[in-house]
Amino acid sequence: MSSMDEGYGPTWDSDDEYDNFIRKMNPPRIVIDNESSAEATIVRVDSANEYGILLEVIQVMIDLDLVIGKAYITSDGGWFMDVFNVTDKEGKKIKDEETLAQIEDYIRKSLGADSRYIPSRRRSVGVAAAADHNVIELMGTDRPGLLSEVSAVLASLKCNVVSAEIWTHKTRAAAVMRVTDEDTGLAVTDAERLERIRERLSYLLRGGDLSRGAAMAVSSGTATTHTDRRLHQMMLDDGDYEQLQWQAPEQSQRPNVTVRNWNDKDYSVVTIRCKDRSKLLFDTVCTLTDLQYVVFHANIDAKDNQAYQEFYVRHVNGSPMNTETERLRVIQCLEAAIERRVSEGVKLELCTTDKVGLLSEVTRIFRENSLTVTRAEVTTRGRMAVNTFYVRGSAGEAVDQKTIDSIRQAIGQNLQVKGQPEPPEPQKKESPTWFLFANLFRPRSLYSLGLFMR
Repeated sequence: MSSMDEGYGPTWDSDDEYDNFIRKMNPPRIVIDNESSAEATIVRVDSANEYGILLEVIQVMIDLDLVIGKAYITSDGGWFMDVFNVTDKEGKKIKDEETLAQIEDYIRKSLGADSRYIPSRRRSVGVAAAADHNVIELMGTDRPGLLSEVSAVLASLKCNVVSAEIWTHKTRAAAVMRVTDEDTGLAVTDAERLERIRERLSYLLRGGDLSRGAAMAVSSGTATTHTDRRLHQMMLDDGDYEQLQWQAPEQSQRPNVTVRNWNDKDYSVVTIRCKDRSKLLFDTVCTLTDLQYVVFHANIDAKDNQAYQEFYVRHVNGSPMNTETERLRVIQCLEAAIERRVSEGVKLELCTTDKVGLLSEVTRIFRENSLTVTRAEVTTRGRMAVNTFYVRGSAGEAVDQKTIDSIRQAIGQNLQVKGQPEPPEPQKKESPTWFLFANLFRPRSLYSLGLFMR
């Protein structure tokens, strides 16, 4: 609450109250222009500037399935002025009036005084019971069949997975899963049952390695971090960018990230050149934000399947990157952020009537056919389950057509294949001696996984 201090103007009880006052006095201005460009819809955003505001705007756009082809960003002098050239997923201008209205409305709400940006790290989280679901977070060592086993445990505990997003990068895996009680369709709130869920999953995920025990806290509330951002935070905190023993992609496919200092202006200039893909700008800006850097200027361009991004940044303390160690860490973190969402394997899409235990059933079929999930997105829309999986062989090999035919026969014709599977290899006869030798010395993977539930 503010008050007048002997005629010298209002005083404020908190920085948040002052920020809200500034927002109310300087409401955001959003202009959507469909005339100036023949190829894209232009979205201009002017607003009072604050840390994290760029990520807020980009997050709204990706949630509306918009593709950002170009962007010009400037935020000196306490004012945020951005121009975005956007299209739909087919590369066409946005002409639907409802979508155009949503763009303006959602950006205005995300930047308005009633929606305060919170750059939360959520380091200590557990089972957070919102009104309609619980959220489970998993982070640890990846291995074949992991998603199948976790899904089976949840199904046995009468927990229905209503949505989930799973990423794998290098040797690590991260997942954010929303579950409900099988009987009520609402969140699990009984403390003893929540403890039972934690114990069962902890036992499964430890894999016999007690040195990597499960960490968990129980809390309540509805606050949540955007799922994609939360996955980036989990992997960043886990240090996936530091793993040097991972076999990197071909050099031509790796992102090219450089950092140099513009000493005259006290900026660090971060330049990224890489293959373009969906949500790339969100991933890079999300990482810079979570590393506590403020973007003052940026130039973004994507053309011919190649992306160019240039950011002029300072740390939140006002300084550029002053050491080679700091610059190297930023480069490694950005490379990891770009690679995490790169899709490896054959893309499988399943749209079918939802039912309890569907995820457990589908992933069991994958595991029985020696497939491992490298990335997955599970959603429920009304009574329909809309799931996307990226799969490859359990040893990292390409998936052949024979395997696709087998899982399609088990799951049904609702399973759609995106991308070309490998043709089946001709059968080779192996001598009994070689077969016995190969099985005696087949490597067994050791794994351990930490569990975080909220």
